[in-house]
Amino acid sequence: MDDLIMQTQKAAVVEQREDMNIVIVGHVDHGKSTIIGRLLADNHMLPEGKLEQIQEQCRRNAKPFEYAFLLDALKDEQSQGITIDTARVFFFTKKRNYIILDAPGHLEFLKNMVTGASRAEAALMVIDAQEGIMENSRRHSYLLAMLGVRQVAVLVNKMDLMEYSQKRFEEIVSEYSDFLTEINIQPRAFIPVSGAMGDNIVRHAADTMPWYEGKTVLEQLEAFQSIGNYSNLPLRMSVQDVYKFTEDHNNRRIIAGTIETGVLKVGQKVIFYPSGKSSTVKTIEAFNCDPPRQLSAGSAAGFTMTEQIYARRGDMIAAEGETPPTVSDQIRANVFWLGRSPLSTGKRYFIKLGTSKTGAKLTDVKSVLNAATLEKTKRDFIDRNEVGDCVFKLDAPIAFDCAEDNPATNRFVIVDNYEISGGGIIISSENTLGGGNIHPDNSLLAKEERMLSQRQKGTVLWFTGLSGSGKSTIGNALERRLNGAGYAVYRLDGDNLRFGLNQDCSFTPEGRRENIRRAYEVAKLFADAGVIVLCTFISPQADMRRQARSSIGEDFVEIYVKAPVEECMRRDPKGLYKKAMSGEIENFTGVNAPYEAPENPEITLDTTQISPEQSTELLMNYLQEHKILY
Repeated sequence: MDDLIMQTQKAAVVEQREDMNIVIVGHVDHGKSTIIGRLLADNHMLPEGKLEQIQEQCRRNAKPFEYAFLLDALKDEQSQGITIDTARVFFFTKKRNYIILDAPGHLEFLKNMVTGASRAEAALMVIDAQEGIMENSRRHSYLLAMLGVRQVAVLVNKMDLMEYSQKRFEEIVSEYSDFLTEINIQPRAFIPVSGAMGDNIVRHAADTMPWYEGKTVLEQLEAFQSIGNYSNLPLRMSVQDVYKFTEDHNNRRIIAGTIETGVLKVGQKVIFYPSGKSSTVKTIEAFNCDPPRQLSAGSAAGFTMTEQIYARRGDMIAAEGETPPTVSDQIRANVFWLGRSPLSTGKRYFIKLGTSKTGAKLTDVKSVLNAATLEKTKRDFIDRNEVGDCVFKLDAPIAFDCAEDNPATNRFVIVDNYEISGGGIIISSENTLGGGNIHPDNSLLAKEERMLSQRQKGTVLWFTGLSGSGKSTIGNALERRLNGAGYAVYRLDGDNLRFGLNQDCSFTPEGRRENIRRAYEVAKLFADAGVIVLCTFISPQADMRRQARSSIGEDFVEIYVKAPVEECMRRDPKGLYKKAMSGEIENFTGVNAPYEAPENPEITLDTTQISPEQSTELLMNYLQEHKILY
């Protein structure tokens, strides 16, 4: 019984400690992992026998023991002597529970380094006393500043190899201080250390460096200021999904997601952004236990509402009466770029923030900074491994907090051609659309409310591809499938528009543009009414389709029906290619007019590889997985 009481008391003490994330960064082989290994070993944080086990493994393999081996557990990492991926190390003191994120130093692992720093409250920057300040040392420091990490301590490592030279230490302090000042970082401390010997890591090195009277690394960790519990910040919860029940007259709609900051309570009035619609938390759901009355930051949550409103993945939830998020369709951000191709103005990307994914276009690059030289240039692109001050125009408004307001809801990643190719931190909104001042117009029935009474979400499926690629065949099959299942669906194509609404549109480039413009505006109205619209147009120019996406917003799904022009000529169901080749048809796409294939369509259907039936099945699966069909 006494043992149980002691364990309970210990657990209570652990519960009262603060949590803090620390990232450790630096150039390759400057000793980050060695310092962490020393920190764990000298602070008695290793599992019993772990140190001796690794020392014995090294002895058997005739390999010198290094404290870095405590972290670099993967065989390929030990063989190369570098850390490949961001490692998380947990340890605690009387004051705090720490998570130290060991971020790789190689240039090609920069993406992992940024991932490690994304939630850090403070950072340790490691510099080799022999090699001095390297390009990555500067780049990593700038990225820390860009990510909003202002608490930085610089560890000048391997002082034992420099015979503990005070002069060498002061040279690095002088040079690096000037650099950090220029990027608005005031280091909390410069600490001369030896990870290999354990000097100034946990114990003071009075015998080897009597000239240094500052803090050890452990003491500096304890001196960093914590932003406090995320539960003390305003409520922010990104909607991950909405679960609906229909059996046994169960009409519950459970809003599910993770609470980023703040507290969610039963009876609390919550607002969904960017729509600005509100309701009250009726119940907080739980599995195999009594439903809680409230949940705090870090908790996965599911709740029901007293009044049903339409919510979707990517919405941000805030509490009435607390500081609201910002809502905007144009953001200014500090961006780091890691993609194969440059980040360029005018090109289309996707921005993922929280659970939202929104189409975006880079409209302006205010400046590009060379992290090694701090030279700023003005141009319309950002190359790989560069950072820049940018403005993005989004396809639809998103909700977020600026960097200084809430660290959990302003960092995003950029997707280019299905790959995460960069990321950034929002520093301001270029045109705020309301935030907490949003008041939806209730005089008209809102699109979201119309959808609640249906089994579907109004959406535009935009089929693009060469004539003969299979757009109409697949569109017809999907229309029959949806209609047969009781869904409201309508197909728009050249035939049913050009003989009526668009009969005055010529086949000149200008006439084709106007034809497409009217088509997507009509489709937008259908989707607003809750109908699934299938648009089967060649729409050969990428900017036409971008305009359609921009007008329709997040309910636009681009489907590339792919087939080479040779195959389309072979099929030639209407004989159009034959006429174009003989000169009877001018400006025919694929013959004497170009076709610009989509770069980032939501779906690609290669009709040389799959049948119309298989294509239809893939589309039905997509509609169900993305909650377009309920």
